Amino acid sequence: MSTTKGLEGVVATESSISSIIDDQLTYVGYKIDDLAENSSFEEVVYLLWNKRLPKVEELEEFTKELVSNMEIPNELIEHFKSYDLKTVHPMAALRTAVSLLGLFDEEADVMTEDANYKKAIRLQAKISTIVTAFARIRDGKEPISPRSDFSYAANFLYMLTGKEPKALEVEAMNKAFILHADHELNASTFTSRVCVATLSDVYSGITAAIGALKGPLHGGANERVMKMLTEIGEVENAIPYVKDKMANKEKIMGMGHRVYRTGDPRAKHLKKMSKELTELTGQPKWYEMSVKIEDYIKAEKGLPANVDFYSASVYHSLGIEHDLFTPIFAISRFSGWLAHMLEQYANNRLIRPRAEYVGPRNQVFVPIEER
Repeated sequence: MSTTKGLEGVVATESSISSIIDDQLTYVGYKIDDLAENSSFEEVVYLLWNKRLPKVEELEEFTKELVSNMEIPNELIEHFKSYDLKTVHPMAALRTAVSLLGLFDEEADVMTEDANYKKAIRLQAKISTIVTAFARIRDGKEPISPRSDFSYAANFLYMLTGKEPKALEVEAMNKAFILHADHELNASTFTSRVCVATLSDVYSGITAAIGALKGPLHGGANERVMKMLTEIGEVENAIPYVKDKMANKEKIMGMGHRVYRTGDPRAKHLKKMSKELTELTGQPKWYEMSVKIEDYIKAEKGLPANVDFYSASVYHSLGIEHDLFTPIFAISRFSGWLAHMLEQYANNRLIRPRAEYVGPRNQVFVPIEER
């Protein structure tokens, strides 16, 4: 029996949701560049779940369904208020909130195709409200209800800040959601499929996926990128800081990617947004030091920036607390997780790999009094 550490390069299933071929990311065959530049997040969610782009009236109806399902149970809000909000990480709160949310869904254990699709809509709608409600309650504020005239991205920013977002801010958030929506069989997506392959419900699958995303080797990279940029402080400190880290053999977060060799195709879109947003906020240093770091690491190590690297300065420029970066990743990735779970249900087989045993053999049991 041959093994591969971390299952690297192992093909575990067939999927028609997203692909990474020759360093090109596609959703249902559409290039990520085309989707990031021309579509809305709602359109991409519809694409991932239905394997086709919606018509005008279908997108209008789908968007309306998302907005109409954004409200969350008051019990969930009260649950947040019971936390020690100074110590609870938002990802831990999110993991618990989604599991709790399942208790309020009468169809949680109904496993028909129609019921699972409706649950997907409810979950995608409510995740944005859950994250923003937690953030506001933590700051001593009351949650804000969504607006029916706002897009998904605009509603997220509005529910978070209480202010009507600028067009550039909505564009940046929409792009970020699209770029993070799905990424083939990453750790959290694989976790979600393993979970529902047992015919467990979508709330269990999402909760399991959040648990996987919570780990710093998966979803926490952009938060750590911003921590690095904050420690650097000024543009002139960037290269000395990086040189010192490299001399100590410390990892520079946001550089390189497990599955891309020539570069992450998503990064350039957020790089552009970072430049525009940091100029808008009068803090171009975040973009400038990011470019210096990327150029230096690429020249020294051959590692270009990945999508997490520039998403850090984008979210920071939107006034978002740094520990909310990974929950924002989750808001977007819900769409991919749900797409994969729906696909798993449609053609299910229990996922049960083997392990190569490398422990001792032929041991002789010795009674306890003789040991």
